[in-house]
Amino acid sequence: MKLENIPNPINIQNFTTENGAVYPSLPLSFTIAGLPLHTAPVVLVNHALTGNAEVTGENGWWNDLIGPDKTIDTTIYTVVAFNVPGNGTDSFIIENYQDFTTRDIARIFIKGLELLKTEQVHTIIGGSVGGGIAWEMLALQPNITQNLIPIATDWKSTDWMIANCYLQEQILNNSSRPIEDARIHAMLCYRSPESFKEKFQRTINTNLSIFNIESWLAHHGEKLQKRYQLASYKLMNQLLKTIDITRNTADFETLLSGTTAAIHIIGINSDLFFTAKENRETYQELKKIKDNVYYSEIDSVHGHDAFLIEYKQLDHLLADIFKAETIKR
Repeated sequence: MKLENIPNPINIQNFTTENGAVYPSLPLSFTIAGLPLHTAPVVLVNHALTGNAEVTGENGWWNDLIGPDKTIDTTIYTVVAFNVPGNGTDSFIIENYQDFTTRDIARIFIKGLELLKTEQVHTIIGGSVGGGIAWEMLALQPNITQNLIPIATDWKSTDWMIANCYLQEQILNNSSRPIEDARIHAMLCYRSPESFKEKFQRTINTNLSIFNIESWLAHHGEKLQKRYQLASYKLMNQLLKTIDITRNTADFETLLSGTTAAIHIIGINSDLFFTAKENRETYQELKKIKDNVYYSEIDSVHGHDAFLIEYKQLDHLLADIFKAETIKR
């Protein structure tokens, strides 16, 4: 579709990060699917660590949920997705990854919506670090969305999360095979012991004379190395570590008491990364100050990655939120 002469990527000019780094120009590339912009409710989808703005279509990473007649129905909604600048999808790379925090990306996405002449959206939805960016956007602009749907994430990085990101950073900076080795470690956080037991049952890869779990981990490391850039991995890991809507601002309740948005938190019972317990605590805190806050949980052995695996459950949990717009129309 023609975007009223809006270029892709958008240029974010004279951007100063929280840490004081100045970027004269930051390219913000994006995709738009569904109905033309400004003709329908907008759903903003924030991608996860190794994801991108291609959320639907043949190679869309969430095309089980987004598309014609699907839960996020592209015959009803306009679906916008931004690439995190430096995520490696386009030619732009950020070498000084420590210049940025999750809040900086939230500020960039808000600016992107402004330049698309979209002041408020129907829904901001994201999983993992994409959900963390969503939380930061709401804290910065309480009226930016009618619905916030953070999935397998939270409004802050816990000590456990920071510790894992620190280890990732050490691997990325010091390993002779940084992407492969970091990915192997990350897969232990993205899945669960029960998931591995169900999938592998201590079986042996007879061709390689190693355990199948070992060959599977090596495969994931090699696969990511072929399609991902080291600078992008460092940046996205930095964002995962720096989620915190309260850093240098106000407390959690003060920040979110000013929003009328409905907040639909979706946790995963086996998530080792953003634990269900933390999500339930966030829900209980929000219930003290808001009525329109909801918590639901994906039941899965597959850990953090369940939001990318358990499509039927996620589809069911999201259906009620998006069905209301269908009924209105």
